[in-house]
Amino acid sequence: MNVLVETTAGAFTVDLETEEIEPSGDALESQDEPVLNLPRVIAAAAVGATVFAVVATRPPIVLSRDGGATWRESGRGLPDGRAIAIADSDPDTAVFAARNRLYVTRDGGVFWTALAVELPEISAVQLRD
Repeated sequence: MNVLVETTAGAFTVDLETEEIEPSGDALESQDEPVLNLPRVIAAAAVGATVFAVVATRPPIVLSRDGGATWRESGRGLPDGRAIAIADSDPDTAVFAARNRLYVTRDGGVFWTALAVELPEISAVQLRD
């Protein structure tokens, strides 16, 4: 699985398994961000009833498994966020973007792992199966 990352220096593709990075000529596809009745939302992504939202609070992520009816916090210890993406094929897999680093969860936001790669300032992310 790859993540397409839009930065101030252009787009990059990062392989989530090998953490290899390479410049990308691809542009992020336009995706509708879910409309959420939450304060301080920076970015959000949804697949089915699963919704991850980056918020300007501590911790920086909230997660819903019921389309936004109820929420739980996620990402304690993570820095402020910029963007988030969820895998279409597995809503337990998500990528969270801080200023110049990516974090991955494969267990629905219980644990987050930092990728070793550092990127220029990140503005958007998109997962590609």
